[in-house]
Amino acid sequence: MVREIVRQARAWQVGRRGFLAGAGASAAALALAACSTGTSAPPTAAKDNSASDKTLNWANWPAYIDEDDDGNYPTLDAFEQQTGISVNYLVDVDDNNTYYAKVRDQLALGQDIGADTVCLTEWMVARLIRFGYVQDLDEANIPNKKNLTATLADPDFDPGRAKSLPWQGGFGGICWNKEALPDGIRTVSDLWNPELKGRVGVLSEMRDTLGLIMLENGVDITGDWGSDEFQAAMDTFSEQVASGQIAAVKGNSYLEDLASENTLAAICWSGDITVLNAESGDKWEFMVPEAGGTFWNDTFVVPVGSTRKTNAETLMNYYYEPEVAAQVAAWVNYVTPVAGAKEAAEAIDPELAANQLIFPDDDTLSTVHPFRSLTAQEETEFQAEFQKVLLG
Repeated sequence: MVREIVRQARAWQVGRRGFLAGAGASAAALALAACSTGTSAPPTAAKDNSASDKTLNWANWPAYIDEDDDGNYPTLDAFEQQTGISVNYLVDVDDNNTYYAKVRDQLALGQDIGADTVCLTEWMVARLIRFGYVQDLDEANIPNKKNLTATLADPDFDPGRAKSLPWQGGFGGICWNKEALPDGIRTVSDLWNPELKGRVGVLSEMRDTLGLIMLENGVDITGDWGSDEFQAAMDTFSEQVASGQIAAVKGNSYLEDLASENTLAAICWSGDITVLNAESGDKWEFMVPEAGGTFWNDTFVVPVGSTRKTNAETLMNYYYEPEVAAQVAAWVNYVTPVAGAKEAAEAIDPELAANQLIFPDDDTLSTVHPFRSLTAQEETEFQAEFQKVLLG
């Protein structure tokens, strides 16, 4: 059964960020989402009715779970059979900011947002935690939390993972067309080579594009940096956009530009290049730049208004079974946070288990860095600066 699911996954590989076409949310929506600072007092968590209510609403991104040819979710079907919990899987998240803009008023009031668990990117999760919009997790209901990869266990925004648990992750790095650029590229600065003028793409996700430029400038993006370091990276970014070196600043529609060869090199997301090569031939190469890449995770939280927290924790525990995590990883082509999933994958598909973009070893992980959490003031200031360039 699992081998067949992996075969199907290789025949139909679609990365979840492949659905984030265009530059993402409008400037107005981004500003609205960034400027919200929460209520003065955090809302009170809802009463947990899981003992009598065996249902669960799970909001997630498109194409971010294993799926068969009939549109069913094999691992989720197995979960329902094992636990008796009926899951309503909602493909509701297409952008962190726009999703937050839809639910922030309900969150502030402690109301049900229609999702008992949702997987958002960690910088957004940091904001929700800061405002008191998510519930504490009960580790007794998640014994498989012991399988969480050690490097993800103690982030600055959620010490000890008291309120969050990673779902899938990936790297921000650089890629290029191997036929057009047989010598390849190794650094972000290589993107500014005059021969690539007008053929370079970068991401509209600020933390990846600016994060890579900051790393190139020698900044530890996980540590103590501020406006000066950010502005230096912005100056480089603005210059390359204004000069026409950068042809496009996009969400995952940058893949269309790579496929059409309108762009020959780009700042990109790791899983997408695996998908692009699977769909269109092995023409593109991804690498973490010599100065380092970014590392992000999309992460489970239980919103403050959910009345089914134990059901959500039971779901998280299930997906932290290594065999289940391996099955999901084979489909979505992103980094699993579950220790032991690689060994489970080796029994299914040794080639899959050797893929450093899905099962990175310690050496690979040492080259990528999470973009540190921003304060509310920094988030507003930095996003506004970035948006100015996006809007021309």
